[in-house]
Amino acid sequence: MPDIHHILEVAKDAVLSSSEIIFNSIDRPKIVDYKGKSNLVTQTDRESEENIKSIISKSFPDHGILGEETGDTKSNSPYLWVIDPLDGTTNFVHNYPSYAVSIGVLYEEQPIVGVVMELPIKKMYFSVKNEGAYCGTERISVSTISDLSQSLLVTGFGYDHGKLWEDNMRLFKHFTNITQGVRRLGAASVDLCHVASGKVDGFWEFDLHPWDT
Repeated sequence: MPDIHHILEVAKDAVLSSSEIIFNSIDRPKIVDYKGKSNLVTQTDRESEENIKSIISKSFPDHGILGEETGDTKSNSPYLWVIDPLDGTTNFVHNYPSYAVSIGVLYEEQPIVGVVMELPIKKMYFSVKNEGAYCGTERISVSTISDLSQSLLVTGFGYDHGKLWEDNMRLFKHFTNITQGVRRLGAASVDLCHVASGKVDGFWEFDLHPWDT
């Protein structure tokens, strides 16, 4: 069994490396394809994912990998790396400053390591099972606010503008009326890191994929 901290370091290296690919692409023309009306994918997404997969495979060639852009690499290993090479692609395409690289590692379907690089500010969040969560060298914790009337929430809206979208709009209106505000940034991994660090007090979103969380 590989050391969990070695897994963490490989995940950090992969996130750092792909963050540089993305950062160096910010001012370049974006080559955009469409997976749906508002579900975008760029060449940068693909380059980032291939880079992450290459780094993982060099250290752990037998581990499974599930990527947003290339799907599942079949493996009998109990380890599965779940990667979002560029969470918040629409923000990236429009130069809106909220997107990320996200990697989670599961062992026997249970999360053991998570690393997220919030971009373009290059702020790294990471966690190891039973060892707390960190932003850089600082240990972080969730908000202590338990009264909704004192809370700030964050949400996301999926690409499917059907019933779930309508349900979320109703919740958005409801929580806006009973909290101090609801924000929508457009990258679920960033939202969750902001919950983990106490910047916001809660998050909800429907129909997320494994690589979003």
